[in-house]
Amino acid sequence: MPELSHGRRMLVLAICCMSLLIVSLDNTVLNVALPAMQRELHATTSGLQWTIDAYTLVLASLLMLAGSTADRIGRKRVFMAGLVVFTAGSVLCSLAPDLSSLVVFRMVQAVGGSMLNPVAMSIITNTFTDRRERARAIGVWGAVVGISMAAGPLVGGLLVESVGWRAIFWINLPVGLAALLLTWRFVPESRAPRARRPDPVGQLLVIALFGSLTYAIIEAPHAALTVTAPFAAVALVALLALLRYEPRRPEPLIDLRFFRSAPFSGATVIAVSAFAALGGFLFLSTLYLQNVRGLNALEAGLWMLPMAVPTFLCAPLSGRLVGSRGPRLPLAVAGVAMTASGLLFALFEAETSNTTLFLGYVLFGIGFGFVNAPITNTAVSGMPTEQAGVASAVASTSRQLGQTLGVAVVGAVLAAGVGSSSYADAFVPAARPGWWILAACGFSVLLVGALTSGRWAHRTAERTAERLKTAEDPRPTGART
Repeated sequence: MPELSHGRRMLVLAICCMSLLIVSLDNTVLNVALPAMQRELHATTSGLQWTIDAYTLVLASLLMLAGSTADRIGRKRVFMAGLVVFTAGSVLCSLAPDLSSLVVFRMVQAVGGSMLNPVAMSIITNTFTDRRERARAIGVWGAVVGISMAAGPLVGGLLVESVGWRAIFWINLPVGLAALLLTWRFVPESRAPRARRPDPVGQLLVIALFGSLTYAIIEAPHAALTVTAPFAAVALVALLALLRYEPRRPEPLIDLRFFRSAPFSGATVIAVSAFAALGGFLFLSTLYLQNVRGLNALEAGLWMLPMAVPTFLCAPLSGRLVGSRGPRLPLAVAGVAMTASGLLFALFEAETSNTTLFLGYVLFGIGFGFVNAPITNTAVSGMPTEQAGVASAVASTSRQLGQTLGVAVVGAVLAAGVGSSSYADAFVPAARPGWWILAACGFSVLLVGALTSGRWAHRTAERTAERLKTAEDPRPTGART
């Protein structure tokens, strides 16, 4: 990629952030619309879980393929294809006649979304080569998540109340089309110097692992053990096969050597934990505010602002801290705040009081605002630039997998706790185990962040990067320049 002027780099960043906005906005908008969709489509709790998890599951399954494909055939080309498919999927979702169709169309959306975020992050990584400038750019990237969290509930609530839940998918059309035109005009093409070969077996194993595991978790409260156990077994077999098969390939879908870097491994665990907490938090909050408190979609969106605003404000601050002081402090703040929020709900039933509910939302917003920038920066820092697409795709996969598991696990716990009891009366005690799970996720962010952000961890990252470069360049050491 040629060296760009500062203004052009900022424009590329803005275009990439537009793709993140529509992908992230889709999750927060959809959460506010869940009760309206439940009423119109006669959906169960597991049906609501699938409207969210079908999207994040396909994203998680295809992100690494999209990242490696973009490195091979061109990041701009894949990015533009993703915008076309995502926008078309949004149109189909707005026309869905029933729940099954909506789930299928959400999967179409996700195919397009899988070509957006990891590829956009790879474009940013290759555009911003200076470490500090890259960290700040990633901070802006993280702030867009805050914008989507702040705008999503309000925009979604307003659309649901005034037009209907189908309108939440219409907002993707103008943003998607504008991003497509701007990408075609202003984003330069880039690709890895040497193309990586496809890994269809690895891709199928990833799909089998994620899909079977999610199905087993979501359906566990409703289906017999004889139904869910085979899917759990398939997930286990797929995991073992993946661990055995991938190291034997010269160019695997998942380069397990990345995980020899303690910061990279830590970023993966933190991403899964943080986004599992986000998925579960949004799922529980939306159902409580509308189905238990009886608020409409717009009122529920306003109630979620105390979470969204701190996320928006803290994300760029986190990016600056990562650039100047490293990831340890932002991860510590994130872990403490998210753990405290979960404990507030688990121990003191924070949702039953306006004051504690407000405080719980603020704490979670602060924690999530601080966690995103160190995840992304740590995942790509130290990796060879030609591996940026794959490395950022693994980080993005971890986010989507975490959100998928958060909704699946917390939703399954809630469904099992509510049972056939009165929904409003049973919700708070049924949700308590879910809040404990979210508190544990926050503590995982704190603990893993502390363990993988020290000097020894950075040394493992440097050794891993050197091994990757050596493996990519077969020439003798003295012949390299």
